[in-house]
Amino acid sequence: MDRIIAFLIRRQGHKRLTAADAITYLYLLAGTAVMFGPVLWLVLSSFKPQDTLFDFPPSFLPYRQESVQVEGYAEPLPLYDITFADGTTRRLAQVQRVGIEVRMIDPNDPSAEPLRINLREIQNRAEVRSTYFDTRNYTGGIASFPFLTYLGNSVTVTVVATVITLLVNSMAAFGLSKYRYKGRDAIFLVMISTLMVPVSVILIPAFLVITQVGWNNNLWGVIVPAAATPTGVFLLRQYMLTIPDELLESARIDGASEWRLYWQIVLPLAGPALAVLTIFSVMWRWNDFLWPLIVLSRTELFTLQVGLNAFQGALNVQWHYILAMTVLTLLPITVVFALLQRYITTGIATTGMK
Repeated sequence: MDRIIAFLIRRQGHKRLTAADAITYLYLLAGTAVMFGPVLWLVLSSFKPQDTLFDFPPSFLPYRQESVQVEGYAEPLPLYDITFADGTTRRLAQVQRVGIEVRMIDPNDPSAEPLRINLREIQNRAEVRSTYFDTRNYTGGIASFPFLTYLGNSVTVTVVATVITLLVNSMAAFGLSKYRYKGRDAIFLVMISTLMVPVSVILIPAFLVITQVGWNNNLWGVIVPAAATPTGVFLLRQYMLTIPDELLESARIDGASEWRLYWQIVLPLAGPALAVLTIFSVMWRWNDFLWPLIVLSRTELFTLQVGLNAFQGALNVQWHYILAMTVLTLLPITVVFALLQRYITTGIATTGMK
């Protein structure tokens, strides 16, 4: 922690603040706001009551209108600060509103006759609000659709697809980096060229293949098609090129098989690149929406991303549930990123160095 603080307060001019320091801090603050501002807004909005989500101007913190129980009234009455024409302000409870006329009562004097106030004759009428984190969005969202089922499907798809991705891509990268044969570079070039093909172009052919195989409405139909990625092959191949060939030749002289070279030498040395690919794969699989939406039509097989679409109807969108469930959906991938983020710099920075 001391090192982090020392790094954050470090200045180019040592003791005095220079213009370069000021510009740097402003740039970092702006970048932090752009990156984490929407996420913070999402989290705070997930605790807002449904009727306050569309307030204008919007509020950053979650609020609710204060109410008070007044003697003689069965339900709590909402509180308002009323500024009259003469500039005086009173805190009153609203009994009834009809058009532009409201009936208000002083909660400290419930026996008094309610006041009839014309909204056009007063200066201001403001709701009395207080910060309130409403957890009903989370409890109601979990109760309104099978969250645990969707969570289990997402975890299954993400874990299995990530394992297959690491295995297939690392094998391909090993073959493209540590073996010399005719057409190796051409194969690699064709593989990388597929990055320029839009996903929408291959959706229909891929769906037809999945249907012929019998994986329609099956989690394997979501897992297998995206297992081999050219990005993963490129990342691992470039990293494996940094592993000395002499190390593998020495192991071959000692009688090691090709499988043992791959499993016990190359994979452990390519750990940082595998960690980076793991993060990428988890993000790709966990956030994937379009392909599971096409392959899966049975509700019990939906992933979380597809399940969130259930809150969007033809005439009504339950935004309060969508926000809350989106926050829960982000938590697992945030944990994975936090555990493996220290490998990102190492894995990417050393990729391609010889």
